Amino acid sequence: MGTVAVRLTGAIKRHGRAPAARAVLDGLDLTVDRDEFLVVVGPSGSGKSTLLRVLAGLEPLDAGRLERPAGDGVAGPRPPTGVVFQQPLLLPWLTVRQNIRLGQRYRANRGRFDAGAAEELLARFGLTALGDAYPDQLSGGQAQRVAVARAVAVRPDVLLLDEPFSALDPSTRAALQDWLREIVAALRLTVVLVTHDVDEALYLGDRIALLDGSGRVADSWRHQPPADRAEVGDLPLRARVLAGYRTDVVGADTSGVAAR
Repeated sequence: MGTVAVRLTGAIKRHGRAPAARAVLDGLDLTVDRDEFLVVVGPSGSGKSTLLRVLAGLEPLDAGRLERPAGDGVAGPRPPTGVVFQQPLLLPWLTVRQNIRLGQRYRANRGRFDAGAAEELLARFGLTALGDAYPDQLSGGQAQRVAVARAVAVRPDVLLLDEPFSALDPSTRAALQDWLREIVAALRLTVVLVTHDVDEALYLGDRIALLDGSGRVADSWRHQPPADRAEVGDLPLRARVLAGYRTDVVGADTSGVAAR
């Protein structure tokens, strides 16, 4: 891999109030390389979404260090980050085109926002015919494509995805996984995706990190995603990742994980 895009060292993040506060992240170390597609897996309650919010700068650490080295051609102390959550969170009074261009309105993005490139994203993301549509006229899959396009439009140094396809039906989810693979390869994005779906992780990621509820990365694997999703079930790594899931995470629900 190349240079470091983001690094966490000794990260500690507690939830709740003392003395009952629980360390969701407890001395966690994680490095994401530029142009890497890292997928973070683990059962509910293992700290996946907390980790993503820390990487996004949305939650401060209680201890430890978050480093974001500036990339080539990126000015300023903090490179831009794109974030997509489980829900698209589109502004309902704006059209698809206006939602994608939303980042243009913020002073921090103006130096790197290219309206022409944002327009090109409509075509690349298959949204040209929907440019003047409003969010309530979109399907779930279309809305999530708009959300990803909006995040990519600010030319982020790192794109963070928090289970963006979890609320979609299986057919739409599979189609968007194919689409995301193509977009990431075409745009050479650095991506961190959080999911509890092991098969999704194996199909998309070139590295998989497992959180097991200990507050740290329990294991990490370099991986070559298969060309055909039908091959995922036969991958030896699948059994190894599933074996790493713990069932004693506070609040965790691992039912159905092995069937995914």
